Amino acid sequence: MTVQMDVEELEVTRTEKLLAVVLTAFLLLGGVWTYTRVDDVVRRHVRVPTETLASNGAIRRDAAAQQRLFRAQDRSRAALQNLALRREAYRTALEADKPAQQLGRRYNAAQASYDAANREIRVARREQAAAAPAAAAARRTAERKVDAALHRQERATFFVRLALVLASIGLSYWLLANMRRRRSRWFPFGGSALAFATIFAFVLAADYLTDYLDPAEWGVALLALIGIGATLLAYLALQRYLLKRVPQRRVRRRECPFCGYPMGANTHCEGCGRPVVAPCANCEAPRRVGTAHCGVCGATS
Repeated sequence: MTVQMDVEELEVTRTEKLLAVVLTAFLLLGGVWTYTRVDDVVRRHVRVPTETLASNGAIRRDAAAQQRLFRAQDRSRAALQNLALRREAYRTALEADKPAQQLGRRYNAAQASYDAANREIRVARREQAAAAPAAAAARRTAERKVDAALHRQERATFFVRLALVLASIGLSYWLLANMRRRRSRWFPFGGSALAFATIFAFVLAADYLTDYLDPAEWGVALLALIGIGATLLAYLALQRYLLKRVPQRRVRRRECPFCGYPMGANTHCEGCGRPVVAPCANCEAPRRVGTAHCGVCGATS
């Protein structure tokens, strides 16, 4: 036959305490790993429209005009260098009274190339000036879409992490209450789950304390309020449990279930004067107040 004891009467060994601490550490290891993976999962599901810039027609036209302008400027610089060389050679030949017809033709060709490059620069600048307003508007629209997507990513990441923390808090309190109700020897591991959930909540709070996003700021405050409320509810449940179990423990120790004064064979407590023996509600036999079952019929209280 298995004998169940009150949780408060369990003697937890040092080995059990050590194992509870080790379990808390490993729970934190897995929890922090999951916490960091949330960001990657959200990024895979909430896409940032980076392809918008490359696929927009106005932006492509502006980029093409800029490339044409850059190429024209490169040709203009090369043509200017060639023109300077041809001019110097042509002038040197004229000053030396040497035949300079071929040098003159090369000089004129270099001048024509330089003029053509300058005309191309002017055309490219007009094209760029014409495409720039539409391209700027398209870039602003694309940037707004990218910023909105990044904001959705950050918001989704925060709320998923918040849900993980709240779930861990709720499950740890449920596990602790369930083990207490069952009077299980595994009760210290329920404490490990609760310690993990508490530290996990502080990880979330510390991560978002320096974040200026409104959801995160309100989320940390909400997390603190939920944690406070859950702890107070757990304390209230513990007090109700103790009020229910204390009289039984006192009766087992032969004490008054009301004030804890040592009882004798009398029907009233010598400490508070209240009756400590009353008729059973099922069989009317005398029964100690605070006992879980009647000693005659076995009925529960």
